[in-house]
Amino acid sequence: MAKLYLVRHGKAKAGWDSDHDPGLDDLGRRQARAAAEILAPLGPLPIVTSPMARARETAQALCEVWGRSPRLEKRVSEIHSPALDLAARTEWLIRVMGDRWSNLEPELQRWRDGVAEALREIEEDAVIFSHFIAINAAAGKAVGDDHVVVFLPDNGSITTIETGAAGLAVLRYGEEAATFIG
Repeated sequence: MAKLYLVRHGKAKAGWDSDHDPGLDDLGRRQARAAAEILAPLGPLPIVTSPMARARETAQALCEVWGRSPRLEKRVSEIHSPALDLAARTEWLIRVMGDRWSNLEPELQRWRDGVAEALREIEEDAVIFSHFIAINAAAGKAVGDDHVVVFLPDNGSITTIETGAAGLAVLRYGEEAATFIG
């Protein structure tokens, strides 16, 4: 059984409608440092991060505190959007977020399963830097909720999930955001 601390990346310097892979803005860097301060007494633990810039930059604060390098894990990355046009991509995301996994394309259902599988494969306590929908995918699997959005993890929030023979279990939801785009 492993306790996993899922950290939503800090606030990005651009949204889904203006950049495919933005880094953090100043607030996002402060959120990354705040998450690192909260997590620091727990480790050092293994650090796993999405390969996307905003997640890697959020992980960097904790990597510096613990003197560790993160392991990149594509399966905890952002949900795959079929739309390359940034405006269409945002419209697609809004539609998906209001839906249920069972109504979505098989490719997206496999992506959700991949998120849960990546987490279940971690055998020791660890910190995972990820994204809004990926954290929701894990939480939904853990509580048996088919909605794409189960809760609204804020930037820099920490959701605690436990792995075990029965799968995933949510121990604590992270702080929630007022909005969920970005």
